[in-house]
Amino acid sequence: MFGADKGSADHLDGRKLYIGIVQARFNQSITDALAAACKAELAALGVDEKNIDHVLVPGALEVPLALQALAEKDRYDALIALGCIIRGETYHFELVANESGAGVSRVGLDYQLPVANAILTTENEAQALARQTEKGRDAARVAVEMANLLERLS
Repeated sequence: MFGADKGSADHLDGRKLYIGIVQARFNQSITDALAAACKAELAALGVDEKNIDHVLVPGALEVPLALQALAEKDRYDALIALGCIIRGETYHFELVANESGAGVSRVGLDYQLPVANAILTTENEAQALARQTEKGRDAARVAVEMANLLERLS
């Protein structure tokens, strides 16, 4: 059974993995913190720095297209989406949050490639600041675990 090794740390072994990160620059102080936490956790999980490609895009709506371009290279075991969308006074928040989220999910499904979505969607900057480190770490762990799971399933 695939879940039988729950006690083992093999599912979080990143030593042989290649990871692509796409980071939105909008709200860059927050997305930089997400990226730093993500990369630190990838290193802690054994992912070699030279096996990580990190690209920047203008905002969350551009993240899925860059993820797709990376997925088409067929060299990554997992991808990570980083961004920060903070609610404003208009409907634009919902549009950006919904469309970027759907695009990120579609890349994973279309390419059968794990994509950890750490595009924060928050009501205010304080919520984003409170989540930036934890969610960056979480994205790294999800990417590594899902890459290993798909390897075992194939």
